[in-house]
Amino acid sequence: MKNIGKMLLPSVGVPFSSFSIHNKPLRTPTNYFKPSLSNSSIISNMSSSNRKLPILLFDIMDTVVRDPFYKDIPAFFGMSFNELIDCKNPTSWIEFEKGLIDEMELARNFFKDGRDFDLEGLKTCMKNGYSYIEGVEQLLIALKKNNFEMHAFTNYPIWYQLIEDKLKLSKYLSWTFCSYTHGKRKPDTEFYMEVVRHLKVDPSHCIFIDDRPKNVEAAAEVGIKGVHFKNVDLLREEFSLMGIEISTDEDQ
Repeated sequence: MKNIGKMLLPSVGVPFSSFSIHNKPLRTPTNYFKPSLSNSSIISNMSSSNRKLPILLFDIMDTVVRDPFYKDIPAFFGMSFNELIDCKNPTSWIEFEKGLIDEMELARNFFKDGRDFDLEGLKTCMKNGYSYIEGVEQLLIALKKNNFEMHAFTNYPIWYQLIEDKLKLSKYLSWTFCSYTHGKRKPDTEFYMEVVRHLKVDPSHCIFIDDRPKNVEAAAEVGIKGVHFKNVDLLREEFSLMGIEISTDEDQ
């Protein structure tokens, strides 16, 4: 349930048929790596000396962790996916992700008609549905062994703690950039700018991995290199093309 587009917005993402690294001209009309004119002002006085680069920024839902929204949550409510989309409130999840409302207010406004439901049961359903995307934990282990700096860069509410409780992502990366704690959501450009300011590196020294092209495109607008995630094997290939070599014996 990475963002409202997946959790509560009527416009829901669909599986993607391509996977591209967006730090160089593509074989398609879209070039996702476009230097921002404002980069010089962002990175003034920033230093990356004595710091291993690049810094890796991972979206979480459907990039690192399975999103339970498509199957588990409709089943919890005894609905089809389309029925759930039709009767939910289209704005409450966005507000929850940005930390503007708490979970009790979310429960009051989850459905358009204000019906009651088992909030704790929903949270349990979600937690049961969280699991690592196939092969991703092994990749994170290898990257961690190679001392890469890794951060979550994700749209998610305070319930990110449910993911942490079950999967212990903090063994590999920091929950540094979560919409709940920053009050901003991808693809808001200011959220990306805040990431760069916080890390104090040139944007080109960051690689952002996300399963949604629009989020990757937004990263490119501030000069962050982007990877459109489809599966872990292709991600490994793209890392290799970027000079991030991960030997297989380090994945064990």
